[in-house]
Amino acid sequence: MDWYRLWHTLRMYMTLSAFKRADYLGKHHIFRHVGKNCMVMFRKIPLHAKLISFQDNVRVASNVLFVTHDVAFSMLNDMYKTNQFKEYKDCIDVRDNVFIGANTTILPGVRIGPDVIIGAGSLVNKDISEGVYAGVPARYICSIETFIEKRDRIEKQKNKIIKSGSDDEYWEWFNLQRNGEKQEELSQE
Repeated sequence: MDWYRLWHTLRMYMTLSAFKRADYLGKHHIFRHVGKNCMVMFRKIPLHAKLISFQDNVRVASNVLFVTHDVAFSMLNDMYKTNQFKEYKDCIDVRDNVFIGANTTILPGVRIGPDVIIGAGSLVNKDISEGVYAGVPARYICSIETFIEKRDRIEKQKNKIIKSGSDDEYWEWFNLQRNGEKQEELSQE
């Protein structure tokens, strides 16, 4: 890691707010562009960070990996005893209104969004737009509207149990859901 990346990574570790970390990336021109109202949980500055661009209202959860390059060229050059292969690099463009779930990997040459939710643990290896995606590789799950409808249904059911927001109420909800699933499975047999 060069001193530039090391210095900014240390500064990112010292910045406690995820919104302030995103502001730091933009203010110091570490990424090509960082729009308004962005939030990043990561602290390590990716290699070739100038190849990454965030538009407005981007949320990035913990341990998301932005891969702007690969090192296959080095292996190929060693294998063929040559220097003809060059490092592969490409941009990552994250458009407006995007949430990227924890432990997701974004590969080079990808545009995400606008209006996208990516589930945790996904691998994004091609352009995706509008909707909810998840998996390895990430695939379309449903529209944002369908996601909101499902979330609203669950929240209405939850609100019957969870009144004060205590941990015990959440456990009660969790156990009711699991017991309901078991009863449903038994009735289907």
